[in-house]
Amino acid sequence: MSENRFARGGAADRVTVAKTFKLFIGGAFPRSESGRSYPVSDPKGKFLANASQASRKDAREAVSAARKAFGKWSGATAYNRGQVLYRVAELMEGRREQFVSEVAASEGIPAKRAQSLVDAAIDRWVWYAGWTDKIATVLGAANPVAGPYFSFTVPEPTGVVAVFAPQESSLLGLVSVLAPVVASGNTAVVVTSKDRPLPSITLSEVLATSDVPGGVVNILTGSAVELAPWLASHADVNALDLTGAPSILRAELEKAAAGTVKRVLRAPSAEQDWTKQPDISRLRAYLEAKTVWHPLGV
Repeated sequence: MSENRFARGGAADRVTVAKTFKLFIGGAFPRSESGRSYPVSDPKGKFLANASQASRKDAREAVSAARKAFGKWSGATAYNRGQVLYRVAELMEGRREQFVSEVAASEGIPAKRAQSLVDAAIDRWVWYAGWTDKIATVLGAANPVAGPYFSFTVPEPTGVVAVFAPQESSLLGLVSVLAPVVASGNTAVVVTSKDRPLPSITLSEVLATSDVPGGVVNILTGSAVELAPWLASHADVNALDLTGAPSILRAELEKAAAGTVKRVLRAPSAEQDWTKQPDISRLRAYLEAKTVWHPLGV
């Protein structure tokens, strides 16, 4: 009898533990300094969760964390970066079902379609991990010169990249714009899709438990309209990816970026099909060519 009472009072009467979704800055999960949050719903209006609404101060903290992490990350061997990124894919595979559930709910698509997108996102991460130690060979060169010199051109990471993630593709699009930034040795401040942030928050939990050093990837949820102008004009941001930036602000963001001579990856007129196989153009976008001359020995 007592056993039956326990069963009835167990799972059936259990109160669900509601999760509070936070930001991801410097390897930690702070709440927004403003204390703000906003409701996240599925495409049909069903409430899913509350997410932190990042402020411009949160954006500054994220840039500071990314700058602090840049030296160690860019100084790591390319092979080591590849190992670290492959570990992220391993952990994503272990949380595959959670990603599938969140992508399906966020994008309002059937589970089978969500499974396909999650698998593609994991494979995309592996693809970029495999490129880390091949970038120098493909994009570098030993230059022919007329004189007693060696001349080498080597690609080097740009620095801190502010990424505006795609608004529609909550996971595959996010991975497609984030992975090439860190694979090429840069650090990132990511502003996620405002309406579909849940998979990005789970990805931040994966990053926190992987070998990725704190600050290499920083993820902000909230309004790109609010955060974009501050990131575009921030003197310690070296590049902008405007893929998911609000279309009404893109011209102004490019103008603001010119004030500090940032690299700018322009957004297409419409969100692209992220299921298509990528090329190395996004890797090249965040690299600078450094040419070194050295006299020949006697």
